[in-house]
Amino acid sequence: MPKLTALAIFISAAAVTAGCSHTNTTPVNTANTEQWQDLFNGKDLDNWTIKIAGYPMGENALNTFQVKDGKLVVSYDEYDTFEGRNGHIFYNEPLSYYKVKVEYRFVGEQAEGAPDWAWRNNGIMYHAQSPQSMAREQGYPACMEVQLLGGNGTDERHTSNLVTPGTNAVYNGELRTDHIIESTSKTYHGDRWVSAELEVHGNELAIHRVEGEEVIRYSGMQLDDGTLLSNGYLALQAESAPIEFRSVKLLNLKGCMDKTAKNYKSYFVANTPDSCQY
Repeated sequence: MPKLTALAIFISAAAVTAGCSHTNTTPVNTANTEQWQDLFNGKDLDNWTIKIAGYPMGENALNTFQVKDGKLVVSYDEYDTFEGRNGHIFYNEPLSYYKVKVEYRFVGEQAEGAPDWAWRNNGIMYHAQSPQSMAREQGYPACMEVQLLGGNGTDERHTSNLVTPGTNAVYNGELRTDHIIESTSKTYHGDRWVSAELEVHGNELAIHRVEGEEVIRYSGMQLDDGTLLSNGYLALQAESAPIEFRSVKLLNLKGCMDKTAKNYKSYFVANTPDSCQY
């Protein structure tokens, strides 16, 4: 047998290593990888519908909703006075089982003529009626609301409270008809960015989180007449306080729950067998 040189041995070993490199590769398991979707693209308001009290659906009165520097902005720069023109911008698809996460901050001065309680006060509306079904003068959709509040620099003021325009919910095992049920959140003063997350399971459960911490949970979401709310539209509110959203993200929690399917996700909580892919 001929004697191998050191160079030949090195080349031979490298070839063996290269030839075996693919045999030990295992498929990456993506079942636990959360697939968040950007609802706001940072460029325009496509896939969103505006409804402002006193105006027909789709009319962006006084340029209330804008896109500036990649952010979705509520602005009152073109208002002389507020005059009760509460506005909402609706995402165009109804939702039922999901998480939505926004990063927001209050900026600037409240619109002239707005009520004091609305200072640095907006919301994330969910399980809402459609904008098409709202009356021209209607100020708020019937919905559940995650109330977003900013601090005044001194006093305690919780954010991500539950507000119930035309609705009720079960809190701590009791059907509550209060208009506002406060969360346990910290107070966020100034113009700082805040992360707020809402997790919804039909009408079975809702959880509000602020900066990753749970601040309230409840269930049994329903209209004032007792009709259960298991789905509806998502909207961001314009209630006289200028605000910016630099991200609005959605995680669907409804899908294929068969572990043998290609599109199975471990975090789904509602099953749709017809969506399974094999």
